[in-house]
Amino acid sequence: MLHVLLLMRVRWRAVGAVLSACALCAGVLAQEATPSKSQRKPVASAPSKSGSKPSAKAQASRGANAASSSKAKVASKARKPAAPARPSFGQLAGLHAADDPLDLKSSVVLVLDPETDQVLFSKNPTAVLPIASITKLMTALVVLDAGLSLDERLLITQQDVDTEKGSGSRLRVGTSLTRGEMLHLALMASENRAAHALGRTFPGRLEAFVPAMNRRASTLGMHHTTFVEPTGLSSRNQSTARDLSLLVREVGRHDTIRDLSTRQQARVAVGPRQVEFRNTNALVRNPAWDIVVQKTGYISEAGRCVVMEAQLAGRRLIMVLLDSAGRYSRVGDAERLRAWISRNSAEPTL
Repeated sequence: MLHVLLLMRVRWRAVGAVLSACALCAGVLAQEATPSKSQRKPVASAPSKSGSKPSAKAQASRGANAASSSKAKVASKARKPAAPARPSFGQLAGLHAADDPLDLKSSVVLVLDPETDQVLFSKNPTAVLPIASITKLMTALVVLDAGLSLDERLLITQQDVDTEKGSGSRLRVGTSLTRGEMLHLALMASENRAAHALGRTFPGRLEAFVPAMNRRASTLGMHHTTFVEPTGLSSRNQSTARDLSLLVREVGRHDTIRDLSTRQQARVAVGPRQVEFRNTNALVRNPAWDIVVQKTGYISEAGRCVVMEAQLAGRRLIMVLLDSAGRYSRVGDAERLRAWISRNSAEPTL
């Protein structure tokens, strides 16, 4: 029995040796089948662990991808929709739906002969709308009616800074100009701080100036007109085309307003610098136009506006364009009217 047990123990040891040998052989074969780290070839598109630089082609590819990603981000930002433009009072009232034979972009139009009151062209002439900087014609009229010295120096103060619309100005707080220079910049370049300073320095200040504006409007027969401040920044400064034709007729009788409103440009000293201001009405630089007096205006509630008296087709005519849609559309409308008047000067359109 002991002999049998010893024989079986010897056999089991032999079997274990054989199994160990097999396992060792399998491990060797596995190592041969799998290359070592030193034998492995690097992937062509990736740099080796030794720190060698990628190929020029790889660098160019990476640069192109980065540039493309950057452009995509910029394009994504650019594609963000812009804030919608604030509609004008005329648009809200549906005035642009009115038809006219010239397809003008202005919702309110009036062309008339101030000598005879003959109306040559009319579109929504009694609509009451904001008039923006056309207000400055009344500001100038009240200042000149008061007989205030145009040589007196006025100072731009913090009170003249626009808090209505937040608009900027090249007339810094502390700028000193004569009343005549302030009047010039208000009429020609539509300078809001200059116009406000004219009202603020009026005897009795703005509390007296604004009522004087409304009284003057009443004496002219402008019964559908209201002023609340001297710049036109407030949308509560409102009038009609018919009323504004009366204002243009009146200011056209004042040499100072005619002269200052139609100058093409002016240079004034703002502190240590000479600053150039240009006329906001491009038509005064157009030799095809003979403009006697003019004023432009714009706030979003009013749209683009222009009023003027000009020599057209051999006669002086008053032209009022309010609530024009588009930056250059009031000029385009004025040109279309001038061409139409030249062709049809004897035929009124009511």
